[in-house]
Amino acid sequence: MNKIEHIGIAVKNLEESNILFSKLFGVPHYKTEEVTSEGVLTSFFQAGPNKIELLQATTDESPIAKFIEKKGEGIHHIAFDVDDIEAEINRLKNEGFTVLNEVPKKGADNKLVSFLHPKSTNGVLIELCQEIR
Repeated sequence: MNKIEHIGIAVKNLEESNILFSKLFGVPHYKTEEVTSEGVLTSFFQAGPNKIELLQATTDESPIAKFIEKKGEGIHHIAFDVDDIEAEINRLKNEGFTVLNEVPKKGADNKLVSFLHPKSTNGVLIELCQEIR
């Protein structure tokens, strides 16, 4: 793993949260993108060298809707940049981690993504991200 790629925050209202985080970071969000397959609308902020992804559910069945219903708004995941997502998935499976999707899928911000189950990572949902080349 190279670095933290971004931190994902689940929000109920993306428009209101964009205003809040714009005030917090002193910059506007630079991108909004819908990931239909995940039932989510995302918004990205660049805060210094760090990226923050806000996530709003677009359907009641989306993982973000279920997360907010269970835990409320807040940090949803930490994403790590990797060079070879398939090799990293295999390495982590061999280390005993539970991979939620063994075949990487297209995520937001031109990334292939895969997630590790929080039960195998001390309660933190981990996302692996590889830039689509």
